[in-house]
Amino acid sequence: MGGEAGSRAAVGCEGRVKSLGLVFEDERKGCYSSGETVAGHVLLEACEPVALRALRLEAQGRATAAASQVEYLNVRLSLREPEAGEGVVLLQPGKHEFPFRFQLPSEPLVTSFTGKYGSIQYCVRAVLERPKVPDQSVRRELQVVSHVDVNTPALLTPVLKTQEKMVGCWFFTSGPVSLSAKIERKGYCNGEAIPIYAEIENCSSRLIVPKAAIFQTQTYLASGKTKTFRHMVANVRGNHIASGSTDIWNGKTLKIPPVTPSILDCCIIRVDYSLAVYIHIPGAKKLMLELPLVIGTIPYNGFGSRNSSIASQFSMDMSWLTLTLPEQPEAPPNYADVVSEEEFSRHIPPYPQPPGCEGEACYPMLACIQEFRFQPPPLYSEVDPHPSDIEETQPVSFIL
Repeated sequence: MGGEAGSRAAVGCEGRVKSLGLVFEDERKGCYSSGETVAGHVLLEACEPVALRALRLEAQGRATAAASQVEYLNVRLSLREPEAGEGVVLLQPGKHEFPFRFQLPSEPLVTSFTGKYGSIQYCVRAVLERPKVPDQSVRRELQVVSHVDVNTPALLTPVLKTQEKMVGCWFFTSGPVSLSAKIERKGYCNGEAIPIYAEIENCSSRLIVPKAAIFQTQTYLASGKTKTFRHMVANVRGNHIASGSTDIWNGKTLKIPPVTPSILDCCIIRVDYSLAVYIHIPGAKKLMLELPLVIGTIPYNGFGSRNSSIASQFSMDMSWLTLTLPEQPEAPPNYADVVSEEEFSRHIPPYPQPPGCEGEACYPMLACIQEFRFQPPPLYSEVDPHPSDIEETQPVSFIL
């Protein structure tokens, strides 16, 4: 039975219930979002007749940080219960399936998360109540995601920061180290590679090393106190920069590993990200720039506000045309005024005739493109400036 792939709570036959399981309708579905339907079956296999008071389904979701809790989901469904006036329901030996279906709340649900000092968890649980026997239950985790679209204007905005640091102590300074860093937008998704644009200038007397990293910061608010946990999830290293040298990152990439999307809408747990570009300076505190980063779930589609930024950049790049083109273009000189027939004949030799070729019917098989040495000819005109009294009757052919 396909349902046996789901979670099961097994007890011996002496407990009259061989197994209790819970399977989702689509086991391949990784996560659910607000407003979606959760469906599946509760599977019960009995070794002998089983008397039950109730079989119910519970779906719960809450954020927990120390003693603080926030509830996001609370659903209770009755899958089997006695008729009015009857105390129990008798199930015959064998396998039984009890379908269930419920809808998640339409208001945004917070993304599932397990952190250092708290968690946001959702689960579906089937509970079997029987007389004179402790309740049996089976539980399945329900992964929920709150979608973050990186195509919103706020997340498409480039982020740029600049900082400078003097190296040394007191009056024994050796010079400044300056750092500028930029990313094209604020929002990215798992699996994307972030192009980093940076310029590092080392005017100190020391050898420095530039690096970049993605940091995750977990913030917990509980009982009026705040706890923070920060750790690195990905990093990349640049080349050493000698004294008096400059290094430029023209789109150095840092790939985002599988991480929890940013959680910005929970009142007791928050998950933020930042891209740090920093420089290790021997004997001094490192120079660091932190660029805010949002990890979303809906990938960048290449449109939106980015088009306007590309258009403005294009117009800026093309502005050099207004500096070089005259307002009124001049007409080219007359070809005959620049090149005489004698000079023309000296530079353009006649085509050699292949052996065995006689008369005007033989034409060269290869076209020869002469080096451009002269001014362009005058504008095209239908009127021949040097008319001839003899009409040309020789046919013309083109050999390609």
